[in-house]
Amino acid sequence: MSDFETKKSIHINLTKSTHASLRIELIKRGLSMQETFDHLAAMICENDPSLIEKLDEIEFLKRNKQLRQVKKSDADSVYRMINQDSPID
Repeated sequence: MSDFETKKSIHINLTKSTHASLRIELIKRGLSMQETFDHLAAMICENDPSLIEKLDEIEFLKRNKQLRQVKKSDADSVYRMINQDSPID
């Protein structure tokens, strides 16, 4: 690393079980979380096909989750409107 290169830090939250399982897997291989995440980030920046594929998968899952949440909130709104206009009250 050159003298001019600076580092940035990030903070992420993991569930306790994910953190513990990840730590165990990395310890088995003699790896630290720092070097692992640094290497994975570099691979993403270099457009490693396997990691780009995983990013696409994560993006797809996130969009589907958001879509399901929108559909549920839409359904909840419709039910509320029906209940408000119900003559049965």
